[in-house]
Amino acid sequence: MIEQVRVYLSRWNRDQDIIEMDASTATVELAAAALGVIPARIAKSISLRSADGAVIVVVAGDVKLDNRKFRDQFGFKARMLNSAEALQCTGHAVGGVCPFALPPGVAVYLDNSMKRFRTVYPACGSGNSAIELTLAELEEYSQSKGWVDVCVPYAQGIPDSK
Repeated sequence: MIEQVRVYLSRWNRDQDIIEMDASTATVELAAAALGVIPARIAKSISLRSADGAVIVVVAGDVKLDNRKFRDQFGFKARMLNSAEALQCTGHAVGGVCPFALPPGVAVYLDNSMKRFRTVYPACGSGNSAIELTLAELEEYSQSKGWVDVCVPYAQGIPDSK
């Protein structure tokens, strides 16, 4: 999976910027600890069932989906893919699901919860990888369909750096 992401990111000359760690980054907390950043800066890719298979919503690491907002935005109930479905639909295993190198038809949306940061850290297809990207880079590289507001509001007063 990480090799597919490496090839995918090479079109922007960012393949060498993937950070591979000895420690697991499979959860927000583990990724934040391994990278030395606050959990909110981890760009969590949530894979959900859609009528066409799957949709990925990338959110800040300190928020969770708001079911009503999600339904209002997308017109269907938020149902997370299980481990087997995530691998089948996204090509990435849980813990490494990311918005890159996805099969055709998997739409990616970015949640406004990340807009308070200059850079965020999405996974890169494995349970021990990440890359630091600006929001504009994340939007471009993920081929995002756009920004949405589908999360429970984050706590105020969180610093915008580190």
